[in-house]
Amino acid sequence: MQVLQVQLAVQADPAEVGRARRWVRSRLLNHGVEPDAPMAETVVLVVSELVTNAVVHTGCPAVLRLCLPMSDDAAQPGPVGPLRVEVADASRTAPAPRHAGADEDATNGRGLELVELLCERWGWYPDGSGKRVWCEIGADARPADPMAGADWAALAQ
Repeated sequence: MQVLQVQLAVQADPAEVGRARRWVRSRLLNHGVEPDAPMAETVVLVVSELVTNAVVHTGCPAVLRLCLPMSDDAAQPGPVGPLRVEVADASRTAPAPRHAGADEDATNGRGLELVELLCERWGWYPDGSGKRVWCEIGADARPADPMAGADWAALAQ
């Protein structure tokens, strides 16, 4: 097995988040992951959250890195183990999950909760003069269904 590492420099501009999502979709497709596969959707969402956190909360450029474990067997395309996403930024401030609370109209405060929900593992560590936030997403990842636990009978009343 080999691990393919690719990275993208991201400027301190919220518009860069869209570019990061497109870049990730392209890298995944180039390595055998269909853009509408559940794993791809999960990776794109997690990248979106982590890159947004980096550029919005630090106001500094960041570096996005994907680490894809690939099979040496050409008959088995795509990642063969957990895909690792890393975002390095210039802030040493620890990422802290915030809770948006009951305000369903809140537009922020759920990013790291999503990362925690969708990833097998996640964490961070100091890196140079900043930090690196990382997470691992399994090849069998399935997007979270926010309505999976809904009590439909109660909602219908």
